[in-house]
Amino acid sequence: MTKCELKKKLTELCQKELTDCTYEDLYIALLQIVNDESAQHIQPVNGRKLYYISAEFLIGKLLSNNLINLGLYDDVKEILEENGKTMGGLEETEPEPSLGNGGLGRLAACFLDSLATLNLPGDGIGLRYHCGLFHQNLKGGLQSESPDFWLGSHNWAQKTEKTYPVSLAGKEYEARLYQIAVTGYNGRTNQLNLFDLDTIDDSIIAEGISFDKTDIAKNLTLFLYPDDSDDAGRMLRIYQQYLMISAGAQFILEECMERGSNLHDLADYAAIQINDTHPSMVIPELIRLLEEKGIEFKEAVAIVTDVCAYTNHTILAEALEKWPETYLETVVPQLVPIIKKLDTIVQERTDDKSVAIIDEYQQVHMANMDIHFSHSTNGVAALHTEILKNSELNHFYNLYPEKFNNKTNGITFRRWLIKCNPELTAFIENLIGPGFKQDASELEKLARFVDDEKVLRELMQIKKDNKIAFAKWLQQKQDIQVNPDSLFTIQSKRLHEYKRQQLNLLYLIHQYFEIKSGHLPTAPITAVFGAKAAPAYTLAKDIIHALLTLSRLFENDPEVSRWIHIVFIENYNVTAAEMMIPACDLSEQISLASKEASGTGNMKFMLNGALTLGTMDGANVEIAEAVGNDNIYIFGQSSNQVIRRYANGDYSAHEWYEADPNIKRAIDFLTSEEMLNIGQEENLVRLRNELCGKDWFQTLPDFNAYVVRKNQAIADYAANPLDWARRTLINISKAGFFSSDRTIEEYNQDIWHLSK
Repeated sequence: MTKCELKKKLTELCQKELTDCTYEDLYIALLQIVNDESAQHIQPVNGRKLYYISAEFLIGKLLSNNLINLGLYDDVKEILEENGKTMGGLEETEPEPSLGNGGLGRLAACFLDSLATLNLPGDGIGLRYHCGLFHQNLKGGLQSESPDFWLGSHNWAQKTEKTYPVSLAGKEYEARLYQIAVTGYNGRTNQLNLFDLDTIDDSIIAEGISFDKTDIAKNLTLFLYPDDSDDAGRMLRIYQQYLMISAGAQFILEECMERGSNLHDLADYAAIQINDTHPSMVIPELIRLLEEKGIEFKEAVAIVTDVCAYTNHTILAEALEKWPETYLETVVPQLVPIIKKLDTIVQERTDDKSVAIIDEYQQVHMANMDIHFSHSTNGVAALHTEILKNSELNHFYNLYPEKFNNKTNGITFRRWLIKCNPELTAFIENLIGPGFKQDASELEKLARFVDDEKVLRELMQIKKDNKIAFAKWLQQKQDIQVNPDSLFTIQSKRLHEYKRQQLNLLYLIHQYFEIKSGHLPTAPITAVFGAKAAPAYTLAKDIIHALLTLSRLFENDPEVSRWIHIVFIENYNVTAAEMMIPACDLSEQISLASKEASGTGNMKFMLNGALTLGTMDGANVEIAEAVGNDNIYIFGQSSNQVIRRYANGDYSAHEWYEADPNIKRAIDFLTSEEMLNIGQEENLVRLRNELCGKDWFQTLPDFNAYVVRKNQAIADYAANPLDWARRTLINISKAGFFSSDRTIEEYNQDIWHLSK
C-alpha cells in the first residue's frame, strides 16, 4: 500500500479530514487497515503446523508493532505529522492487552512474532482474560489491586462464530473463539487464538479484585492466575486450564481434519508446544478426543506423544504444578481415568516412584505427565538445561536422555529495538545497513566501530536522549522528577524472592549509611524498579512496601536525595518497559544462581546498550560468554555452590546476620525509627524477620560481593564514559544470538519440523 493509498483509505474510514480527527478516530481506522492488510499475508499451510499453547501472551500494544511489520509505520508517522498529530499521541489511545504478566507471556509473544517473520505456520492458543492479572496501585506505600479492564468496543481480538463444547464439573459450557492477527516482519500472518465464555460478567467483581470464585459461568476468564490461597481459587485454575486446552484441542483436530488428516497421521499435521505446565491437560484431553473418534488408547497415546513437546521454565518446586486427584475428579472427571492409565504405563516402564504421575499422596504431577508423554523436553538456557538433566529432573533424564535438549530463549528485535528505540535503530542502520532487522547476527558488524570515538560519542548521546525521554514520561505518568545525568540502574521483573529485589533494597540501605558517614558514590544513582507481586504473596508485597518507604525517606533527606533516587514504576507493563529499557545504564539481573531459568529482560537491556550486573544464572551465563568478562559485572555464588548449600541444609541466615556488621546494620534499619515513622510496622518487621531468620534465596551470602561489584560499575561509569560506551557497543554487537528468530529456528530444526 503506497502512502497516497494509505492516506486516502484513512480519510475514507474516518469520514472527515485527518486534521479534524481525534486520536481515537485514527486508531479505529488504522486498526481496520492493519487487519485488512494483515489478512493479505495469510498463507495456506502445507504439512505440519505449530500450536503454541500458553496461559500467557504478554503481547503489548500492537498498532505500531504491526505497522512496522507490514512496512506501513513510516508512512503513517508522516501522514500524522502532516496533519498535526504524533505517533505518541496515537499510541496513548490504544489499550494495553492484559493477556499476560511476566517473562513467560512475553516470551510467548516474541515467539509468535518470530514464527510469522520466518514464514513458519504457527498459532498461539490461550485465554481471553477480561482483566488480566490486575492493575497495580501503589497509594500509601502499599500495593493494592484493581481490575485491569482493557476490552473496550475496539480491540484486536476479533470475535468469531466458532464455539466448542467444554464439560466442566459435569456442566456444559460453550467456548467462544477470538482471534488476533500476528503479523511477521516482511512475513506471513498467523493467529493468536483465544477462548472465552459469552457468559462472563464483570459486574461480579467486588472490592479490589475479589469475586465469587464458585460462579464459574461468570468468572472463568475474568483474571489471569486467580488467587490460589484457598481451595476455590486452586480449583478455578483447573477450570481455566481445562477450558483453554479442551477448546484448543478441538480447534486443532478440526483444523487438521479440514486439511486432510485422518487423525492416525495427526503428527504429520500438528506440532503442539506445551509452554510450562499450565496446558498439561492437553495430553489426556487429546487422548480422550482421539478415543471418541475411534482410535484405540494405545495408539492414541503414541500419536499424542509424537505431537506434543514440553518446555520447562523453572526449577522451583512450587512452580511445577501438581493437583490433588480429588480436584480433578471434581472439575474434569472425564480425564481422571486416562491419567490413571497413563500412570500405569509409567509404572510399567520404571520402578522409580519419583517419576510417577500420581504420587503416594494422590497428587497429580503435571510436569511428570508432560515429560513421559511428549517427545521433547527442553530447558530455556544452557545452565538451566544442565541443572534439569543433572539435578532437578535427573531421574527423567536417565529414563529418556534422547528427549532432553536446550533452547536458549530470545527476544524479537522488532519490538525491543526497532519499535522501542528508533534512534538507536537508525544509528545502527547507518553504520552497518538494514540487514540486522531480519538477521540479527549482522550486529556483529558493529565490532569494527568499538574504538571509533565519533561513533561512541553518538552512542552516548542516544543513551542521553533516551534517558531524557524516560524522565519526561515518568514526570507525566507519576509526577516524579529524575536526573537524566545520573546512572540509571533498573530492576524490572516479577516481584519474587528468588529474583532478589530484597538484595537491591539492602544495597540501597547500605549506601544510605555510607553517604551519612561521608563515603559518597562516584556518581548519582537513579534506582528504578518495575514489578507486580502476586495478590497473595505477602512477603513480595512487603519488599515493595520497604522500597516505597525507603524512597520517601531518601526524598525527605537532602543529604541523600542528591545522590540516590528510588523510583517504583506503578503497574509495570510492556509499554513501561519500552520506555525504561532504552534508558537503562546498568541492568540488574541478580537472581540467586540456579533459580532463574533464563530471563529475557537481560537480553532486552543488553540489546539497548546497558551493561549487566548479574549472577551466573540463567542466560546471564551465555551473555557473559558472548561479551567477555570485561564487559559484564558478575558477582556472587555459583549455581553449584547454591545447590550444595540446599543439599547440605547448612545455610543459616541468622549466622550471617550476626557475623557481618554491614548486613546486620542494613537489615535492622528496616525497623528503625526512621523507617517506622513512614512505613507500616507489620510489613517492615515481617520482612526483617524473614531476612535475618530464613532468607530462603540466600540474599546474605551474596551481599558483600554485590555491593563491591555494583560500586565498581558506578565508579567505571563515572571515571570513563567513553570506555563505558565502548563496552555497551560490544554488548549490542553480541546481542544477535539472543534473537527469538534464532530460538525459533532451533525449535523448528530439532523439534517441530514445520513446512514453510
